[in-house]
Amino acid sequence: MEVKKHRRLTLKERIIIQTLLKEKKSKSYIAIRLGRSRSTIGREVNKWIQKEEHKYDAELAHWCVKEDYLNKRNLDKISTYSLLKFFVYKGLLSNWTPEQISGRLKELCPNNPILSISHEAIYRHIYTRPQASLNKKLIKLLVRKKTRRRPTKKRRGGGSKIVNQVSIDNRPKHIELRNEVGHWEGDLVIGKNHKSAIGTIVERKTRFTLIIKLESKKAEEVAKEFSEILNKLNPIYKKTMTYDNGIEMARHEKITKKTGMKIYFAHPYSSWERGTNENTNGLIRRYLPKGTNFNEIDLKQLQIIQEKLNNRPRKIIGYKTAKEMMDNELKFVA
Repeated sequence: MEVKKHRRLTLKERIIIQTLLKEKKSKSYIAIRLGRSRSTIGREVNKWIQKEEHKYDAELAHWCVKEDYLNKRNLDKISTYSLLKFFVYKGLLSNWTPEQISGRLKELCPNNPILSISHEAIYRHIYTRPQASLNKKLIKLLVRKKTRRRPTKKRRGGGSKIVNQVSIDNRPKHIELRNEVGHWEGDLVIGKNHKSAIGTIVERKTRFTLIIKLESKKAEEVAKEFSEILNKLNPIYKKTMTYDNGIEMARHEKITKKTGMKIYFAHPYSSWERGTNENTNGLIRRYLPKGTNFNEIDLKQLQIIQEKLNNRPRKIIGYKTAKEMMDNELKFVA
């Protein structure tokens, strides 16, 4: 077969490369299959697969190379260094924020100046030409998918009176310090037309998240499902939970009886008293936006989202993951 020369790889060719690599085909085989030189395929693959755990991503590679073609002048750091661009774009495709990408790079490569970049530099790279096709794709990978960053607005809502609730004012003060594992914040995320919901519980120190499949928003259902998932935890993780004033927690005493966990209630209109949970619900909304019917979301899908949240680096915990933090707590158990 005649070897083609002086022509850039197309997206279709890169997809074939990705497919054949998954099938464990050699670079020579791929070169013959595509009618390309062995060196062309070698350079393409070696550029992106520099460690055993790296995988070739055809679309990501094509984005990066296309950007290089279109932006030969005034290259920023991300455009200059392909490995840095690979890590940044891969992070964006994994739903990481620029802060998380920057922090994770510092954690993994503290002494590598090429792989050191601030989150602001990542934002500048994305917003340099917001109307360019690549930049539009990158903006869609950001949390708010806006062409500019805007401050969020706070909103106040209503609350419900619950029998025998214990105020957050009576919660032990040391819980506020987050020095001890086992203290959680809970809430519901409401689905389309308020006809479905999922439960969310977040550990205050580690930010470890549990997402709970619910058949309804009724208090009995919430008490049953919350108790069941909490009782699967090691006892060191079961101490207290702080909740809002939603009537779905009317059977809170049943949860306490089944799990041994004391439940405290935040003040009405005071979502910041459960800030960790509120923030986590926002992260979940990236995967399950408003208007989602949770009755159509199965348990496996929720577990996949839970896994992603618990294995993403978090700035608040030094760019470690929630799972790493939880696992580390077990080391201190006698």
